[in-house]
Amino acid sequence: MTTKKTYEEINARIKSGQAVIVTAEEMVTIVREQGVKEAAKKIDVVTTGTFAPMCSSGAFINFGQCVPTIKASKIWINKVPAYGGLAAVDTYLGATEPAEDDPLNKVYPGEFKYGGGHVIEDLLKGKKVFLEAKAYGTDCYAARKMKKEMTLDDLPHALLCNPRNGYQNYNCAVNLSDKVVYTYMGMLKPNCRNANYCSAGELSPLMNDPYYKTIGIGTRIFLGGGVGYVTWHGTQHNPNAPRTENGIPRRPAGTIMVQGDLKQMSPDWIKGLSILGYGNSLAVGLGIPIPVLDEEMAAATGRGDDEIYTQIVDYGNDYTNGINKTYGEVSYAELKSGTITIAGKAVTTASLSSTVKARKIAETLKKWMQEGSFFLHEPASLLPGPG
Repeated sequence: MTTKKTYEEINARIKSGQAVIVTAEEMVTIVREQGVKEAAKKIDVVTTGTFAPMCSSGAFINFGQCVPTIKASKIWINKVPAYGGLAAVDTYLGATEPAEDDPLNKVYPGEFKYGGGHVIEDLLKGKKVFLEAKAYGTDCYAARKMKKEMTLDDLPHALLCNPRNGYQNYNCAVNLSDKVVYTYMGMLKPNCRNANYCSAGELSPLMNDPYYKTIGIGTRIFLGGGVGYVTWHGTQHNPNAPRTENGIPRRPAGTIMVQGDLKQMSPDWIKGLSILGYGNSLAVGLGIPIPVLDEEMAAATGRGDDEIYTQIVDYGNDYTNGINKTYGEVSYAELKSGTITIAGKAVTTASLSSTVKARKIAETLKKWMQEGSFFLHEPASLLPGPG
């Protein structure tokens, strides 16, 4: 008989302490040893995780009024420009925004020591940050300047809101040119002397739901150490990327927009980054519980690193010039081994995504659900799929 479960049934089992919850790594072993049918019967939820740079991130902040009141049009927090085109004392601080006085790449390669991601991390650490705002003045908002120190606790409202996180697969980056290049995929040595990648592979959330059968608007997730939600498909969401026979994208594909209360989060899971020669970013900890509703989802969550592939892409010339070319296809098992072979040459690999942290996120989600403090939330609408 075919296994079919509902969100309500699984949540009832979580509440009663009877739900069987495993991490994505554990599910790979279960499916291979016991088969898809048995796994679908036994397992209720598979937890996933990823911790990696996610440049399309930031925070909506309400920093409170002054007397006389102000309608801020230009805003800086610790000398990092924030967006002033919102109402009165609302602002959006982008993770990749560098400090205003940063020399950028004028001193090459630039160090980008402090940016928006670091401000967000400092707030989570309980540090005071310095806000400066300027305005043109109106009858109802007469103040033209505002300066104050503030902590996260002082803010009336702080919402982490990331337009594009959790990429479903990503390129393996190499450099085929004869000079060093500095990219968002890290420093790449000339003549293909190293290869960088950025995915948790079998632990990665969207890898475990390749056709977006359970993820959509309203999905409850682990975000930055707190509870967050998927609020839309992310920018650059591309469900029509080429796929393997198992449905797993071979190239960058789906993305999610996520948000959550910044005040619930932890600096353990939100880290400001300085990427040499490229800019600032934010490392985000994100995990999604995947309900095993049927055998299809059991199979999807049982795919291992040796079944997940990505493309080798040249960032020395092709990427920046929009040349869509692959120099081979590799599995995440190969990438995680530390060495891959490109054109007969052994090339050392390194990951921008932390498997250790991804594993800990999946374990944390599992613990929360086993304790009955975290439940599934059925999405109101699923992410757009292929077609």
